[in-house]
Amino acid sequence: MSNRKFPILKILILVTILAVPGFLYYLLQAKGKNRYKPLPIYGPKEVAATFKTKRGKKIPDTIYHQIADVKFLTGNGDSLDLADIKKQLLIVNFFYSRNNDPAKAMNEQLKSLNSEYETNSMIRFLSISVDPFFDTKDVLKSYAQTIGAKPNKWDFVVADTSIVYPLAKKDFFVNVLKPNNNGDDFVFSDQFILLDADHRIRGYYIGTSRDEVKRLSDEIKVLITEELRKIKAEF
Repeated sequence: MSNRKFPILKILILVTILAVPGFLYYLLQAKGKNRYKPLPIYGPKEVAATFKTKRGKKIPDTIYHQIADVKFLTGNGDSLDLADIKKQLLIVNFFYSRNNDPAKAMNEQLKSLNSEYETNSMIRFLSISVDPFFDTKDVLKSYAQTIGAKPNKWDFVVADTSIVYPLAKKDFFVNVLKPNNNGDDFVFSDQFILLDADHRIRGYYIGTSRDEVKRLSDEIKVLITEELRKIKAEF
């Protein structure tokens, strides 16, 4: 009796293994349409004068908020222009090298995330210093080497406060400021900010929380799927 049950059990396990991927695929797609929930697009938006036609109906296009194209200086002394970063997803954070908490904890979390996506050319990390007076290119280069960040994958960058502070407030919608002119402390956001290939904000995540970083990793995968489908539609 037990010998007859054993092959049946093996068959049931095999059927389950074969069925699960198909079931997941069914959940994600139905007749060529995605069933996953797309990530939101943050920031102001407006209705465009152009439109697309779907099932005979004209649907106005939407113009979404995009991060301004600004130039930074990297630790290698190179100029990094956001306009030159194309077809890549960006994970952005603000920090300064003299800060141990939360900047150090945030960059340790990013280090783990960077390792996870180290070989994925669609993912790029950008850490923006809020302290251009101390965080010179040499300081940033040493900081990046200490944490194991590779240029063009995870860049530590700096720009004048007249660029960085308005960028943080008006484009990323996070706070960055220096409470007084004499101290060495800065107020800056503890958020990781996920941008799509069009430099639109798709998510905010608390950079010191492992659960939030896990959510970020999961939502990066969702956004990768979105970008790949967009690329496929262009051909």
